[in-house]
Amino acid sequence: MSDDTIGAPPLLQLRGVSKSFGPVQALTDVDLEVPAGAVTALAGDNGAGKSTLIKCIAGIHAPDSGEIVWEGNAVRLHSPADAAALGIQTVYQDLALCDNLDIVQNMFLGRERVRRGQLDDVAMEQAAASTLTDLAVTTVRSVRQQVASLSGGQRQSVAIAKAVLWESKLVVMDEPTAALGVAQTRMVLDLVTTLAKRGHAVLLISHNLIDVMAVADRVATMRHGRMVDQRPRDRIDQRILVDLMTTGTSDREVAAGARDDATDGSTAP
Repeated sequence: MSDDTIGAPPLLQLRGVSKSFGPVQALTDVDLEVPAGAVTALAGDNGAGKSTLIKCIAGIHAPDSGEIVWEGNAVRLHSPADAAALGIQTVYQDLALCDNLDIVQNMFLGRERVRRGQLDDVAMEQAAASTLTDLAVTTVRSVRQQVASLSGGQRQSVAIAKAVLWESKLVVMDEPTAALGVAQTRMVLDLVTTLAKRGHAVLLISHNLIDVMAVADRVATMRHGRMVDQRPRDRIDQRILVDLMTTGTSDREVAAGARDDATDGSTAP
């Protein structure tokens, strides 16, 4: 987290958000703060409410009660287009990329640039290449490479770069390292860190506690549709996080060297 973001109002706030689907109460009075220039990890077991929460933020589901506050103003998100207009982009686990198109075509799909009635391929190619370069994505051979030929890590990088290209202020990532190898996971986590350093807010949803501990500036933990804890990364380790995910509370103290353990890939004792 940069010095500029410390003490600043959060970019996104959720206040008392609840959501039900028939008799199923998916979210109950959820509060959440997501500051700019930081990675906020959203942790929780299956069924904790993480997916429903990010769909409310993405404009897919409207909360039954509570409010969503964006840059200090209460907003209503009726669709993903409303969220995108504010600067909220969500990168889902399936990535929503078209294998039969190249990187440039994917990054500008639906927002193609036109000049004198024709597609401005040169401008789009330059913008795509510049965005990947700014994010330090160096493994892609060419922006005209077919997405079908990319590795899992490269595909994640393209999906994230697409969100950045569309002027996002908040990038929500749903399990970005799922099914990736060690090297590809490292590449994606480095990209997550780069986003935050560039001033973007990142909301990271992951079941991989090592990944959470490696990149998060803040950790928010959900259980049974409720937000049970939010704290800075230096006040939590894997043991505490497991306690919070399974019981909702923890009386443990942070283990000495927990930050070092997380960054070198080892697990907490």
